[in-house]
Amino acid sequence: MIAVAGGKGGSGKTTTTVGVARALARRGAPVVAADADWDLPNLAAMATGQVGRSSTPQNPGGHVALPGVAARVDGVASDGVPLPADRSEPTVLAAPEHPRTVDARRTFDALKRATPAERPLLVDCPAGAAPDAAAPLRAADRSVLVTPLRKPALRDAAKTAAVARRLDCRPIGVVVTRAQSVPDAIVELLGCPVLGRIPPAPPDPLSDPDVASAYDAVVDRLVEEHGHGRWRVA
Repeated sequence: MIAVAGGKGGSGKTTTTVGVARALARRGAPVVAADADWDLPNLAAMATGQVGRSSTPQNPGGHVALPGVAARVDGVASDGVPLPADRSEPTVLAAPEHPRTVDARRTFDALKRATPAERPLLVDCPAGAAPDAAAPLRAADRSVLVTPLRKPALRDAAKTAAVARRLDCRPIGVVVTRAQSVPDAIVELLGCPVLGRIPPAPPDPLSDPDVASAYDAVVDRLVEEHGHGRWRVA
């Protein structure tokens, strides 16, 4: 399990989770992306192009009526909902419908156990270092930091990196968002390599070919740093 984490809201964590998941799918990996930001859930909406639209219809079985969204994360973890092994599109797990009734730590531990090791599992974490942000970091094996090149965001990303290390979720690297270049000092500040730089893009960055290419490069480095020999990936 890889926790996609960052200190500030709006740093690009959800976009990066979707971008990396799609890039892994382009390499033939049966990737799973799960929403861990239960207070501000938008992973499923972004992954299915529904951001800014009306609320998602639901059915009683815990599934959501959007193409490409397999189930709710708590349904998979506690009810044994089988995950499709699609190698062309990411399997997306939406946030719980009633998050305050769900034990986050148990849910992510169970999701990790339910996902075969050869399947990349990404979790889109809440911003900051509050207890709800700690649950996916405790469950994950490693983390990926996401930050733009703004001083407050970098400062908070460094705090997130420190929390991740304390929780035995060492950062593999950092994805720098909305940047034309990346200064060498980022490596020293965050204590991990730069996995890639995502260029500034229009309001819908995931539809931009340059952004997709940048996430392909991130995944090449991610596989090199962590996934080689672990994940079923071309």
